[in-house]
Amino acid sequence: MYIVVFITTSSKKEARRIAARLVENKLAACVNIIDKVESVFYWQSKIDQAAEALLVVKTKKSLLNSLIKKVKSWHSYQVPEIIALPIIGGSKEYLDWIDDSTG
Repeated sequence: MYIVVFITTSSKKEARRIAARLVENKLAACVNIIDKVESVFYWQSKIDQAAEALLVVKTKKSLLNSLIKKVKSWHSYQVPEIIALPIIGGSKEYLDWIDDSTG
């Protein structure tokens, strides 16, 4: 099964670093970086907001636990957003490429 993982980061620099490591470690086939995401969230008993970058990670469900462990070790946040959604379909060639790229 294939998944898309969303990960927010404190900056584009941090996003680039994590994205490169995910691909280098074959935990992701591709990572898109969306800069200048404005987030509003509840943290430490108050509403907060932050300018962030969003990673959109294409990978396999079988790699999710390893991906989470690595991202937590690389990430600057105490509780980083790491959420996964299933890919319910797609072009066979692209899904095959995810397989090939993630080892």
